[in-house]
Amino acid sequence: MGALRTGARAFLLLLLGCLPSRRGPLRLVSGREEIKSHSRSAPQPMSPSDFLDKLMGRTSGYDARIRPNFKGPPVNVTCNIFINSFGSVTETTMDYRVNVFLRQQWNDPRLAYREYPDDSLDLDPSMLDSIWKPDLFFANEKGANFHEVTTDNKLLRIFKNGNVLYSIRLTLILSCPMDLKNFPMDIQTCTMQLESFGYTMNDLIFEWLEEQEAVQVAEGLTLPQFILRDEKDLGYCTKYYNTGKFTCIEVKFHLERQMGYYLIQMYIPSLLIVILSWVSFWINMDAAPARVGLGITTVLTMTTQSAGSRASLPKVSYVKAIDIWMAVCLLFVFAALLEYAAVNFVSRQHKEFMRLRRRQRRQRMGLSSGTASLESLGQPSSLHSSEHTYATLSQLSSSREEELIRESRLYFRGYGLGHCLQAKEGAGEGPGIYSPPPPSALLREGETLHKRYVDRAKRIDTISRAVFPFTFLVFNIFYWVVYKVLRSEDIHPVP
Repeated sequence: MGALRTGARAFLLLLLGCLPSRRGPLRLVSGREEIKSHSRSAPQPMSPSDFLDKLMGRTSGYDARIRPNFKGPPVNVTCNIFINSFGSVTETTMDYRVNVFLRQQWNDPRLAYREYPDDSLDLDPSMLDSIWKPDLFFANEKGANFHEVTTDNKLLRIFKNGNVLYSIRLTLILSCPMDLKNFPMDIQTCTMQLESFGYTMNDLIFEWLEEQEAVQVAEGLTLPQFILRDEKDLGYCTKYYNTGKFTCIEVKFHLERQMGYYLIQMYIPSLLIVILSWVSFWINMDAAPARVGLGITTVLTMTTQSAGSRASLPKVSYVKAIDIWMAVCLLFVFAALLEYAAVNFVSRQHKEFMRLRRRQRRQRMGLSSGTASLESLGQPSSLHSSEHTYATLSQLSSSREEELIRESRLYFRGYGLGHCLQAKEGAGEGPGIYSPPPPSALLREGETLHKRYVDRAKRIDTISRAVFPFTFLVFNIFYWVVYKVLRSEDIHPVP
């Protein structure tokens, strides 16, 4: 009986489910039928693979070799760059290194779609070979490389209206002609030129992005020797060749050099070397080894410093600011060495003057003695008398010469130099030889001349102690005013 009841209940339920009614089971079945019928009428979205096949031309006849709007208006390509790093500005090769994101955007009507629900599609970089791309290159590029770690640093994005965004990461070495006349207080202007290689302006035109800043710089970007100014000049550099007129856009970066390194390594050491050369003016002029050694050391050190300042610079034909500074510093230390040569020369002039007076006196004495001998001898009557006269004149001249030598030797002994002459000429004169004192008039004259010329030499040192620092101070004022104020405003006016 229980089994019969269960079977009857199941049959009744099955019969009630087949009858039209507003109860739940019947509505559930009718709801499924409605969804099924709606799915038959609405179009199904394409699968990603089918959509890409259609989009990339496998089914729609897309040809990547033909530009958009072929035989129509030129394609407008909007560009902008994002600078990741900026540095390695090299003066010897006149170039700089920069790492950028280069972004290009253009419209290709053949890539517009409606079948896919998303507003944009981010495609794999391998799809870049299947679409048309602008033939952009950097006109002032000296070297470049792509980045492939850990994958190709490229982005391809297609929008519903056919706009294409192509972004790529590049490291570029770009040429930057520099004007180093104000070095190291210069401001350099380095350019980046983006140009079309094969398409003329009838087919392709480059433009800078207008909606936002066309050139963006990473936050916290610093350079070792330069300050990258905020203002960047955007412009056009259309090129005219024999093959046609080609589109070109450019951006100019203004780099202001920081001269802290050169102050520490070049200017301050050379300044101290010049000041060190002035110490010679306070050293006694009789200390020749000390003053000459100090002068030669400062000259050689300044020469080495000047050569080091030119080691990292190109061999340009014009004069730079650092060259003028080094040349003037070298001139000052060399002048300090020459100043001691002048002092030493002036202090010894009394000896030259006394030597000239003795020579003149010797000539007068020789002439007077020769005249007296000729008058006493009269006219010779034979060859024997002539020979006797010649011998007499020779003896007189030799005796006068020996007398003058003794006189000068005793004069030097009066100044403490007699032992030097004895050491040099001691072979011909014994220690017991007595030299008669010189005339008092000659001694007084020698002392007077000696004191006069020594005072002149000391006066030269005294004047140099004031003239050299004052002249160098005037040069410094003129130098820094010209190169930090006048030349900077004249060559690079502040906007």
